Parts: sequence; structure tokens; C-alpha cells
Amino acid sequence: MSTKEVRVQQVGSTLLITIDRPQARNAVNAAAAAGLAAALDQLEADPALRAGVLTGAKGTFSAGMDLKAALIGESPTIPGRGFGGLTEAELTKPLIAAVEGWAMGGGFELALACDLIVAAEDARFGLPEVKRGLSAGGGGVIRLPKRIPYHLAMEFLLTGEPVSGGRAGELGLANRVTPPGEAVAVALAFAEKLAANAPLALATVKSVVKAAEGVPESDAFDVQRKAMGTLMASADAREGMTAFAERRAPQWTGK
Repeated sequence: MSTKEVRVQQVGSTLLITIDRPQARNAVNAAAAAGLAAALDQLEADPALRAGVLTGAKGTFSAGMDLKAALIGESPTIPGRGFGGLTEAELTKPLIAAVEGWAMGGGFELALACDLIVAAEDARFGLPEVKRGLSAGGGGVIRLPKRIPYHLAMEFLLTGEPVSGGRAGELGLANRVTPPGEAVAVALAFAEKLAANAPLALATVKSVVKAAEGVPESDAFDVQRKAMGTLMASADAREGMTAFAERRAPQWTGK
């Protein structure tokens, strides 16, 4: 369901979620955070939706936290779900960031909270909080050093200087780098490719990857064995093996 600040559109089996506050460079205020949380709930609840694409209106991904709103006491953080209703949310379905223009501060953190990033070559990624007397509180200081080498992550965090989408691709932060204006189209095509796979398998991959973070390898294998046992008992696993044997496309039910 679309709101004034966040638009949603179903494109095939993908939910396209657009932060729609171009007058504020799609900065996130309390209403936008609530709209994003509602859109993500819609993605999770609808079995016809297999993946989501998150972007911003009119050529800007998001300038991050709406500082003017914050000064009057508005919070863009939702308890238990984090900044924008996303950075700490538990999602079972893949979410792709389609970044055009600026992804700054919390905007960059929203992208980091997604599973995949598609960036226009002239997009700009940065964590400028230190220039405002702040620190990236929506997961930037936690996630970025896990995604790229420590010293490069610290350059982002300590200088506050942005890099281009092309440079983000070189660093491994972006899965795809596109010409300007094509990030959403490429992200939607990416999402359809993911949708061809079994939804329970995708959810299992996400859950095991998260559970394995920061734990001993033996514990991670225990988590994986339990998840695989559940997955192998599913109707989709049987359908996948049967379809392979019968040389046909599988028909997933998500069960």
C-alpha cells in the first residue's frame, strides 16, 4: 500500500518500493520510515511477491536522516526494525537496492541493509556523519567493515567523503554498475532472476548467512544442518529434484 512518502508498485513478482520525498532528497522522516516498514511487511506477507527493489524518486536514492525533522523531535527509527524500518528488520525475501544519485548517511545504510546493490555509475555513496558531529548509527559502522577491507571502510567512516557508483563497484559494494538512469531496470531484471528460484531455499540461504556471522564454524555448520533438514523435508525441495529428473521447469509453492 502506497503512502504519501513511500510508493509501492508490483512489477511481476517483485515489489518496487520508492521513497518519494524528492523535495527533501528522499531523506527519511518518521512518516517515511513508517511507510517503508509497511511496504516491507507487504513484501513479506504476499506469497505472490518473491523479491523487493528499493529505490528513491527522481534520481536520488536517499540523503539519509531528515535532519530538519530530527531537530523537532521526529525519529526515523522504528523500535526493533532500525533506521527507516529496515536496517534491523528480519526479512526472509531478497531485497535489492537500486541506487541513482545520492545514497548518503542513512541512505547508504539502507542500501547496506539490502541483500544486493545495483548502482548507477554516477551514484554517490557516503557516510558523512562525522562532518555533522555524529556517527553512522544505522549499521554503517557495523556492516561496512564486513563488506570491504578495514582500511577502506575506515576511510569512508573517518573522512565522510563520498565515492562514485563506479568506485563502489570496484570495491565490491555494488553487484552491478549501470549507466545513469538504468539502475531500477537492472535491479528489476535481477529480482526476476532470483524469483525463478525456490522461495524457501532463498529464505534458508538468508537465515543461515545471518546466523553464521561471528560464530565458530562448528556452530555455523550446526545451524546449517538444522536449516537443511527443514528445507529437504519441504514440498519445494521434492519439486525441485522431481523437475530436474523430468527435465521441466519447477513449479514452486513456497511450502
